[in-house]
Amino acid sequence: MLEIAYADARAVIAPVGAGLRSFEVGGVPYVETYDDVPVLGSGAVLIPWPNRTAEATWTLDHEVQRLEVTEPARGNAIHGLVRRVEWDVVEHTGSLISLLVAVKGHGWPVELRTTITYALDDRGLTVSHGVQNVGAARTPFGVGTHPYPRAGNSATDETTLRLAATTVLPLDPDTMIPSGPASPVAGQHDFRTPRLLKDVRLDTAFGGCEPVDGLVRHELRGPAGGVELWADPDFRWVQVFTPGDFPGRGRAVAVEPMTCPPDALNSGVDLIWLEPGDQWAGRWGLRPLA
Repeated sequence: MLEIAYADARAVIAPVGAGLRSFEVGGVPYVETYDDVPVLGSGAVLIPWPNRTAEATWTLDHEVQRLEVTEPARGNAIHGLVRRVEWDVVEHTGSLISLLVAVKGHGWPVELRTTITYALDDRGLTVSHGVQNVGAARTPFGVGTHPYPRAGNSATDETTLRLAATTVLPLDPDTMIPSGPASPVAGQHDFRTPRLLKDVRLDTAFGGCEPVDGLVRHELRGPAGGVELWADPDFRWVQVFTPGDFPGRGRAVAVEPMTCPPDALNSGVDLIWLEPGDQWAGRWGLRPLA
């Protein structure tokens, strides 16, 4: 494992997948952690697409592309191509680490090079993504990540969730693929005002995330602390998942910032396109709250 530290803050990054394994300040955890193997997607980096691609197929310039079926029960390709490969460390100082990996093969038609940098400072943890098209043709892609933030030592059922999302995307419960267009949040899907997570069950894609002071801001608060998950405006989607069986924790909540919705390679919604040689960069982070 790879560790960075700053003052009383500490983060651990897994070399396989470059995922966030832990983040704590003063010994207080602000993400769920795991022992050796990531569980329930914990901390995963989701490139070149987040979430799912229906039937593991999509079309680029009128040519059908066939990805590996990595969610066999539903027949989908899930969570991109980089979460089970070892990344190369390109820089590692006391409070910062940068890693690099190539995105190629496994049915992906245009090679990308992607970097991730984790950095700690007075504000908390900042995660910076970079993607470059090193292939010979233009290509779309999306970026996501799969942290399980937590409101310090607060129990999940005693935690409130506030989302910047203004829309919700209906998903087919059997395939978890969108079954219609996004609609304005209302009722049980409206988290613009903080809501207690007790009895809330979600595996839901939200969109229309509106920036405040230039950043998208989601928030968890509980009796023992809080945490803000912020992101650049490109992260206009967020998947929220509330499993009841996170090892060592039980009830947990994943708040997954995404640049595009589930099955975006087929719908085209909010895909990022790069010409050969072009680059994209985006950031998100975690800030402890009193």
